[in-house]
Amino acid sequence: MEQLLAGKHALVTGGGRGIGRSIALALARAGADVAVAARTVPQLEAVAGEIRALGRRAFAIPIDLTRRDHIEERVRQAAEQLGGLDILVNNAGGNIGEGAQIDPVTYDPQTFEDCLFFNLTQVFYVTRTALPYMIKNNWGRILNTGSGSAHRGGAILAYTAAKHGLIGYTRSLAYGVARYGINVNVINPGWTNTAMVDWERMAKGMNTTAEGARQFACGQSIQRRIIEPDELGPMAVLLCSNAGSAITGQVVFVDGGFKV
Repeated sequence: MEQLLAGKHALVTGGGRGIGRSIALALARAGADVAVAARTVPQLEAVAGEIRALGRRAFAIPIDLTRRDHIEERVRQAAEQLGGLDILVNNAGGNIGEGAQIDPVTYDPQTFEDCLFFNLTQVFYVTRTALPYMIKNNWGRILNTGSGSAHRGGAILAYTAAKHGLIGYTRSLAYGVARYGINVNVINPGWTNTAMVDWERMAKGMNTTAEGARQFACGQSIQRRIIEPDELGPMAVLLCSNAGSAITGQVVFVDGGFKV
């Protein structure tokens, strides 16, 4: 799979750590030049350095995806530095708010809307800016990162709503851009070993220990384990390459059989 993406230019949002970092490195190993975008500059620079060590060009793009006015400028900056844009991985996301702010009965309205924007609406803005570069080449790949909450309930209200919405957005967009040779898919992890999962915080809500919370999460998948971020990389490469040209409008699960 090393040269499946030779000559391609990719942008990965949320690329400074966790799943985004792993996907960015996998794309680079497959031959792509990669721009990584997020808010934390030291993390971005570290990932860009890892990509350059693989012999590919890399750029760190600081971006605040909670700001509408920030997105278009930074996506265009990434495309200009790369010399085009063939692949977009919309990986950034996460919960906003805690405690009383996110109680389903008394959910703070602004917190709810902020969470929807960060997990769904910003994907529209990033993608809208990236699409003209792909349309120009009559080829493109858009990969959105979903969640176990994208096909089940039981998680935080706004986050769950946004991730369900991301699937609908992906399927509708796949119809709209197929004539331009652009594929759009969702890659869905389950419980994944990243900084986004706070076992101590989860344990408090469950009245157990951090290890107890982790074991509970393990028990929700067929393989009874937490997956590692690097396990998503190979599937991302497939979906972003010509080898996956027949796969579009799909939700692809890389989750150890989460809640099957």
